[in-house]
Amino acid sequence: MKQLFFLVEEPSMKEVLDALLPFILPPEVGFKIIKHEGKQDLERSIPRKLKAIQIPGVQFIVVRDQDSADWIQVKERLRTLCIQSGRKDSLVRIVCNELESWFLGDLAAVEQAFHRRGLAGRQGNAKYRNPDELHNAAQELKKLVPEYQKISGSRAIAQHMTPDNNCSHSFQVFIEGVRRCSSR
Repeated sequence: MKQLFFLVEEPSMKEVLDALLPFILPPEVGFKIIKHEGKQDLERSIPRKLKAIQIPGVQFIVVRDQDSADWIQVKERLRTLCIQSGRKDSLVRIVCNELESWFLGDLAAVEQAFHRRGLAGRQGNAKYRNPDELHNAAQELKKLVPEYQKISGSRAIAQHMTPDNNCSHSFQVFIEGVRRCSSR
């Protein structure tokens, strides 16, 4: 049986993947999500976990926010850690700029999660057409939904997200990569 192990930077990303992966992955592909407490914890953990988990059929997917860093350099550093750990088949995906960018890419999901009429209609606004370009996506989401909290909000929004209908390019790249890994 094919298994995908996701190494994620924070508990809120785990909440999102717990909700999304059952709809993205074929039933014969299992998954496990290993959450970390921030970027440094994730990066320190990669060599240990990739070397320690030697289960046949496992592929690792590392997911981290870009934040204010250069996403190309971040991705290259994470890829290097994976290769040095003997797992060159690992997939690295960077969330541009932060997890809330993915939520702003699917305002219909935000509207449903928080019962805020009219949010989905804003998806065509210039600001939300390419949410990966927003350097303050969390603040933008808080403006739309003042009661948004990172973990509970992630859980609520993810339940309504539509994988193929999201304006976030980094979300689409992530989905495509996961689907590709699950079909190998």
